[in-house]
Amino acid sequence: MSGNAARLQAISAVEAYVPPAVSFVAGEAPGEIFGENVFSRSVMQKRLPKSVFKSVTATIEKGAKLDPVVADAVASAMKDWALEKGATHYAHVFYPLTNLTAEKHDSFLEPTTDGMALAEFAGKTLIQGEPDASSFPNGGLRNTFEARGYTGWDVTSPAYVLENPNGNTLCIPTVFVSMTGEALDHKTPLLRSQQAMGRQAERILTLFGHVDPEHVVSFCGPEQEYFLVDRHFAVARPDLLNAGRTLFGAPPPKGQEFDDHYFGAIPERVLGFMMDTERELFKLGIPAKTRHNEVAPGQFEVAPMFERGNVASDHQQLLMTTFKTLARKHGLEILFHEKPFAGVNGSGKHVNWSLGNSELGSLLVPGDTPHQNAQFLVFCAAVIRAVHQYGGLLRASVASATNDHRLGANEAPPAIISIFLGDQLADVFEQIAEGEATSSKGKGAMQIGVDTLPVLPTDPGDRNRTSPFAFTGNRFEFRAPGSQQTVAAPIVTINTIMAESLDYCATVLEQAEGDFDAAVQALLKQIITDHGAVIFNGDGYSEKWQLEAAERGLPNLRTTLDALPQLITPEAMALFEKYGVFNEREMHSRYEIALEQYAMTVSVEAKLTAEMGTTQILPAAVRYQTELAQNAATLKAAGIDPDLGALTEVTEQVAALRSALATLKAELADDSAESTVAEAEHAGEKLLPAMAAVRAAADALEGLVADDLWPLPTYQEMLFIL
Repeated sequence: MSGNAARLQAISAVEAYVPPAVSFVAGEAPGEIFGENVFSRSVMQKRLPKSVFKSVTATIEKGAKLDPVVADAVASAMKDWALEKGATHYAHVFYPLTNLTAEKHDSFLEPTTDGMALAEFAGKTLIQGEPDASSFPNGGLRNTFEARGYTGWDVTSPAYVLENPNGNTLCIPTVFVSMTGEALDHKTPLLRSQQAMGRQAERILTLFGHVDPEHVVSFCGPEQEYFLVDRHFAVARPDLLNAGRTLFGAPPPKGQEFDDHYFGAIPERVLGFMMDTERELFKLGIPAKTRHNEVAPGQFEVAPMFERGNVASDHQQLLMTTFKTLARKHGLEILFHEKPFAGVNGSGKHVNWSLGNSELGSLLVPGDTPHQNAQFLVFCAAVIRAVHQYGGLLRASVASATNDHRLGANEAPPAIISIFLGDQLADVFEQIAEGEATSSKGKGAMQIGVDTLPVLPTDPGDRNRTSPFAFTGNRFEFRAPGSQQTVAAPIVTINTIMAESLDYCATVLEQAEGDFDAAVQALLKQIITDHGAVIFNGDGYSEKWQLEAAERGLPNLRTTLDALPQLITPEAMALFEKYGVFNEREMHSRYEIALEQYAMTVSVEAKLTAEMGTTQILPAAVRYQTELAQNAATLKAAGIDPDLGALTEVTEQVAALRSALATLKAELADDSAESTVAEAEHAGEKLLPAMAAVRAAADALEGLVADDLWPLPTYQEMLFIL
């Protein structure tokens, strides 16, 4: 079958596809099913003895130590609830250093001496599991032949029942650690950083007169961008199946330049998928709130409500798993890669971060007169100081081979980490720097000029979509994380640098003598004077900003190879060790793992590029070259002088493709690297440029070769046929 025939078959399958019946059951309200598969606080209150429920709640809400005595009671109630939900197995779910979710399933059934079996689930089983840890990334924390790892129950993240047509499973969120207690996962450092940040924030609250303040935690609302393509097209693209992005593809005649997809009417098939996923997310207690078309054709976004950072991270992983499963049910393939299609908008995962507690709410709410809100200004100043002082660590927390394709392009924040405050707060801090803040810009009113329309209030400042770390009214939005990475890594970094900054602020204010208000004003002035260089309210996409940022001393860590060394500086080591988030071995392990994953990602893509270029694109181009040559020979034999322009152009690109493939294969065969750093550098400095040369020739040929010979689904087909 010719390439075009295969593509036509895929297009026909797309057009004939009938999606499954989805969405909510008739008469079923979303609120009725929300959290129905979650072992939630309300479920625990009904099923646990009062003393046990009180103990567990104190751990969840106030960060109190977990009393191991309660485990048996919780395990028994959890088992009975899960069995009623149709569960046959339980799984300790953990989050290894792969950005993916891992789980091991065990049956509830235990054999008895009379040849029967009983459903058993003891407290010790709930608290601790032991999966094989030998094949998970560890970055040198252990020998490869050492297999033992432990999972430990995270009571702060609720258990849930995951439904499957073949049987349901009770899922228990856990940490994953080595025998020595060192973190092999993302959850353990997230919980550590949450604890460290909360303690320092509570010191600040105490200084502002809050007696025994409630436990402070970070909150997160991650916005998830993604692409959808018909699965018929995806399975015809080895690069999409194996690398998650297209390694070849000429730009279509129409891309996103009309901005006609952004917030447009959601295609019926996609809306069916969205409604199906939302129903499953609601059942799992995941508060999906917003859905819409994104900028690029075939690109969409889902955004949940704010939750505690730890729960938000778990739910984000579960959301991605749910989306992948249900996309295939609808004959779709979901692409979480940061840049699946060259030349169009990439996908991020914006981490909306704040801190607070149930008593005070968000501590980043400025109020109508922020210049008078000293408590808010201290917390906001702590953010400014943290981001300026540890911008390199923030950049490293989102560094990956895949995110490198997105950061710095005119669709995502630059690799330079800066803060956008908006007109109102920028003005307040400018006043502080000059002496004292005496006023705040207020809200206005918008007169539209249509009598039937109401007067609309306006905020005292606009938003800046080019800023990597922007204040958006009651939180900061970190826009640099990539769409397929876990949100845990950036939250860990933000929590830790905030712990240090809040510690600094609390120590200064505790040591201050005399007037507390004067001490606060002096602290704010000192911070904005020393760290105000990180504030930038302009266009982050402009070349002028690149120069200005350099003058301000802000680092521009363009690539993962530039950013990762930030993890192992003496300052970073001291920071994470001081607040008990990582020890030195754990920091080095994460550095090594990030390098390994970078090198492996690029290596897989390079092998795919060589394979597809050699076995699919080059043969198609040579066949067309032969057709052109035969046509020229036939015309010449007939006495007609042939036009050799097309043949010459194709021949030149075929030669360029052969040459580029030879170079790429030579680089792939080079095994001279003797360290992880050397492998990563070879991937970034040799393999990536060699792949780009192959792609340049191949994409040029896509615009020349006859369509009936081209072997791969095109951008035009994948992006616009849903």
